[in-house]
Amino acid sequence: MIRATALVALLTLSACDEATQAVDDVARRSAKAAVSETIVTRFPAVPEQAVTPFTDCVIDNASAREIGEFAKDAVIGVSETTVALVRSVLERPDTQQCVVRAGLSALTA
Repeated sequence: MIRATALVALLTLSACDEATQAVDDVARRSAKAAVSETIVTRFPAVPEQAVTPFTDCVIDNASAREIGEFAKDAVIGVSETTVALVRSVLERPDTQQCVVRAGLSALTA
């Protein structure tokens, strides 16, 4: 009986993890759309071929809350708040290192 209960609990947790991952994936895809639009429209110094790497760096270095904000902005539209949040994430040392690596590889590809 205890083994059956443990197995059911384990299966439930696995299903919960899969559902959580699916929700996270959808949020990240939506967030990428908002960040990409922001970079294209509000950061004209970013070369076209570097937009995707820059976007990936912002998303990879954003918190879960920030991903949620970006995903919301993908639905309601990019605003100055979105720009400020992208700028804030871009100012982080880890994001800057990522951008340098990604930007340089994008420019040489």
